[in-house]
Amino acid sequence: MKNTTASLAAALLVFGAATPALADGHMEKAEEQAETLTIETPIEKLMADEGAKAVLAKNFGGQDVSEHPMYDSFKTMSLKALAPFSQGMITEEMLTKIEADLAAMPKGDAKTEAADDA
Repeated sequence: MKNTTASLAAALLVFGAATPALADGHMEKAEEQAETLTIETPIEKLMADEGAKAVLAKNFGGQDVSEHPMYDSFKTMSLKALAPFSQGMITEEMLTKIEADLAAMPKGDAKTEAADDA
């Protein structure tokens, strides 16, 4: 029993020492991913970014996607995931164009509505 307790304590110490390093690496990766908006990003995150919101409005005929009556039902989905359920309203061509427009947005200059409210 003493060996098991000592082994568990040693494992916890090793894991505890490694946790900050793992967290730092995870945070850097998360920040890097947060800057890249794609057609696989949840729609609500796209709508929180002013540039991405403008891209969607441009590609949806000037419509504010967040004003759609079913927005709360699909906002956690990505455009790519929503397309098959859109009854042809979101085409492959649209996805390609939106992807290109999102990729052309300046990195690091993303301004979110949440930041504006702060």
